[in-house]
Amino acid sequence: MHDIEPFFGWEFNYDSNADERSPFYQAEYDTNQYTNAIYGYYIHPYWDFIGSETLYVKVLMADYHRNFVIIEFLGEWNDALHNDIMHLKRNVIDYFTGEGITHFILIGENILNFHGSDDEYYEEWFEDVENGWIVLLNFREFVLREMNAYNLDSYLIWGGILDELDNWRTTDPRKLFEFIRKEVEKRIALF
Repeated sequence: MHDIEPFFGWEFNYDSNADERSPFYQAEYDTNQYTNAIYGYYIHPYWDFIGSETLYVKVLMADYHRNFVIIEFLGEWNDALHNDIMHLKRNVIDYFTGEGITHFILIGENILNFHGSDDEYYEEWFEDVENGWIVLLNFREFVLREMNAYNLDSYLIWGGILDELDNWRTTDPRKLFEFIRKEVEKRIALF
């Protein structure tokens, strides 16, 4: 796991440790020494700690003009044992909603498992982005099945092209947001 790095292709657009509005402002990374680990396996030092033993993130893009953020994940999302959603909500999401962010794109290719619990923090997050949305991009099918078992599809959007958008890395982050926004609007228009 130590060689799974967060995506860095958009660094010229955004750097979370240089963003004064980011929860990771002035974060320092020691590439000579790996200290963070998930279940005893060291992970790349560029992943950001959110308070969870098993879930790490990297904010790839925050656009305060268009009110969106893109976050990549690594690890096991474990609400049952570690209340990971609480750590994510309080230590990351609340910073961005406080800055007016209402659209969240969560990239889950490196989420290895999900263990659910109650949905209170998801409901709170959903209410915080009243006119926005929370999209899951490229989460694994078995992870989504487990999330669905906890009715998280009431708060999070996934499925269809959002589960297999392989070219996101080669797309400008603003164009990716616009593509996903149009996809979400199509789905909402169906109701």
